[in-house]
Amino acid sequence: MSAQTELEALLAYRFRDPALLTLALTHPSLAHEGGGGQNHNQRLEFLGDAVIQLVVTGELYARFPGLGEGVLTQARAQLVNRTSLAEQARRLNLGRRVILSRGEDSSGGRTRNSTLADAFEAVIGAIHLDAGFETAKEVVLRLFRDSGADLIEPPSLENPKGELQEFLQINSPEAPRYELVSAEGPDHDRVFRSAVFHKEVELARGIGRSKKAAESNAAFLALKRFRDGKQG
Repeated sequence: MSAQTELEALLAYRFRDPALLTLALTHPSLAHEGGGGQNHNQRLEFLGDAVIQLVVTGELYARFPGLGEGVLTQARAQLVNRTSLAEQARRLNLGRRVILSRGEDSSGGRTRNSTLADAFEAVIGAIHLDAGFETAKEVVLRLFRDSGADLIEPPSLENPKGELQEFLQINSPEAPRYELVSAEGPDHDRVFRSAVFHKEVELARGIGRSKKAAESNAAFLALKRFRDGKQG
């Protein structure tokens, strides 16, 4: 199995134009070393960056309708940055697949976060050119999900349920109560919806890939409503 075929297997995507994948893996150092005549991946990187940003932005917007621009921007920054994209590249073994100049290779280019993140963006850009946005979106979401960077989990707060309980107990010793509203979808892709109540008043509803995640999302949204002055 060739290196490109192995990568296509990890991506779960086969290129119609294999030359696009080769270009996505070609580092600019190759052009610099060869006097500028070699095409490289910077334009694909530019395109892939925009595709990834749009995919993540769209998913966050759709999944968290109660969150404002500031929180959504912060959540996107947590998911899409040089470090996170370099980790995606490592999962695909892009470090050993990227085509570098000898000088860049000998100076540790294969393990450099910037090289890896750029290569990952370029690969996504290549998929977008090869098959369109919807296919690139499917690949991005699958890779994020498989790596544990799940866009259905509530962003920003580390322990929203604990923070909500502390917030409510300032005025009442009664703890919040969580109730499962629904569980939908196939076993491998379940979506849970939970509501959080306090003194029998429903504060918010949240979603997640587990009951715990849905409760966390509900607590997060309840806190946001309190802090925005929409409750009590």
